[in-house]
Amino acid sequence: MSAEPTPPAGAPKPPAPCPICGKPSVAAHRPFCGPRCRQVDLHHWLTGRYAVPVVEEDGGSDEA
Repeated sequence: MSAEPTPPAGAPKPPAPCPICGKPSVAAHRPFCGPRCRQVDLHHWLTGRYAVPVVEEDGGSDEA
């Protein structure tokens, strides 16, 4: 079993991987690696592939 080496204190963390393709992210397009992956992510939101879950409340009971 091999453990990853611990970076020295104060060393910059490596960039997080792009959530679309897994390549290292670029500061100008964070959290993506480039404009293509940024557009792919936007397309997923606009077409409904990604969605924020909504909890519908029952309007029958009033708590006061």
